Amino acid sequence: MSLTITDELTGQKIVIAGGGIGGASGALALSLRGADVTLYERAPEFKEVGAGLQIGPHGVKMLEKWGLKDKVFEAGYLPERMQFRDAITTEPILTMDFGEEFQQHYGGRYLVIHRSDLLSILVEAAKEAGAELVNGVQVLGADTKDDGVTVRLEHRADGRAEQVEADLMLAFDGIHSVFRKELVQDEPVPSAYVAYRGTSDLPSDPEMKDLKDVVGYIGPRCHFIQYPLRHGQLLNQVAVFQSPRYLEALTNGTEVPEDWGNNDEFRQAYGHTHEFLQGRLHHMWLDTWWQMADREPLMDWVVSDRVIVMGDAAHPPLQYLASGAVMAMEDAECLALYASQAASDGELVWGDVLREVSGERAPRCARIQTTGRFWGELWHVDGLSRLIRNETFRQAGRASWFPYVDWLWDYDAERREYLQDPAKGELPAELKEWEYNLHKIARLRDGKDEEQITV
Repeated sequence: MSLTITDELTGQKIVIAGGGIGGASGALALSLRGADVTLYERAPEFKEVGAGLQIGPHGVKMLEKWGLKDKVFEAGYLPERMQFRDAITTEPILTMDFGEEFQQHYGGRYLVIHRSDLLSILVEAAKEAGAELVNGVQVLGADTKDDGVTVRLEHRADGRAEQVEADLMLAFDGIHSVFRKELVQDEPVPSAYVAYRGTSDLPSDPEMKDLKDVVGYIGPRCHFIQYPLRHGQLLNQVAVFQSPRYLEALTNGTEVPEDWGNNDEFRQAYGHTHEFLQGRLHHMWLDTWWQMADREPLMDWVVSDRVIVMGDAAHPPLQYLASGAVMAMEDAECLALYASQAASDGELVWGDVLREVSGERAPRCARIQTTGRFWGELWHVDGLSRLIRNETFRQAGRASWFPYVDWLWDYDAERREYLQDPAKGELPAELKEWEYNLHKIARLRDGKDEEQITV
C-alpha cells in the first residue's frame, strides 16, 4: 500500500461514529489530509454482514486516489460484463460490456468484492494513515460548542461513560442512527422485498465455473443475482423476492409479522421462474435473511456546525443500483476534499464546510434512493409490462447505454455539480408522474379506496 499523506487538516481533531465501510472511508480520507481522527465502533470487531458488493468506476477511482487500487483488485474480481436476463426464460435482454470503451469513458474499472475484504482493506489503510480505530465503544450523542464538540461515549464492556473533545463529529452510525433523530423523526421504510444470500466454491460448480460476469435475472416479484468473488474462487448469489405476507398486511393495514420473508415464503417465491433459477436456490443460507428497507430522502444532513450525518445514517438506499457502499465512500471523500480545500485557502469554517457537503451530497443521494425504488419496480413487473420492459432493455443495448448511467457512474465531488444545480437530484422529467408503489398502496388504503389497490 502506498499512501500519500498531506497536511491541510493537521491539527483538526475529528471523531467518527460507526466502523462500517462509510466510517472507515471517512477515517482514511481525513487522515490522508493530515487530520487527527478517532473512530468508535460499538461492536467488538470490525465486521460487515453479507457477502459481495459492487463498486462502479466512480468508486474505483476513489479507491485508486486513496492508494488502494492494487489491494482491492487483488482481493476482488473485475467482471467482464453485466448481463440482465429475463427470469422466466433466462434470455439475455441487456449486456453492458466493461471493456476498453467503458474504461475510457469512465476512467475506471467495475469491481465486485466481498464486503468484509473491502472493510478490512479500509480499516488497515486508515490505521496506516494514522487514524485511531476503537472497538467496543458506542457514541451516544454530541454537544456542540462555539469552538468544537463534546462527544459522549459508552464503553460496551462495562457501561463506563466518557467524554471526548473534538473539532468535528461525523455520524456514520447506520440506518438506525441516533443522530438522524436530531434532524427528522422518521422510520425505515420496508420495501416488501427480502434478500437471501449464499456463497459457494465456484471452480467446483459445473454450471457456473465459467462465470465471468455480473448476471441479474429479473422477473415478476423476484430477481436473482450471480457474480464471482475473490479472483473467481467464490460464487456470490443473491435471491430477492416480494413477501406476500408483508404486502397483505400493508394492504389491509394490519400488523406485519416479524418474520416476513421467512423460509416458507422463500420456498414458494420462484415457482414461476425458469428451472435453472429454481435449481440454484439450495445454495442460499436459510438461517438469516435481510428484510430490505430504505428511508425517505433527507435533504439537510447538518445536525450542527460541528456534527453531520453521513452514509446510511443520511441515505440508506435499496440495493437495486448497487450504490450503498460507494455513496458512503463519496460522502467521506467529499467532506475530506472540501475541508482540505477550505483549509488550503485559509478559510476552514466547519459549519460552512458541512453545509457545502450537504448541499452537494443530499440531492445526489436523494436521486439514487428514488431511482433505486423505481429501478426495483421495473425489474419486478409482470404481464405486458414485463414484455415492454424487456424490449426497452434490448433497445438500450442496441444503442449506447452510457447516457442512462452517466449520472451515476460519471461523478466527481470536485465538480460540485449538485451544488450548482440541485435540480440534478430529481428524477428525469419523463418519470415525474411515477409514484412509489408502497406509497400508492398506503395512500389508497388510508383513503379507503381499497378496490383501487394493485400490487
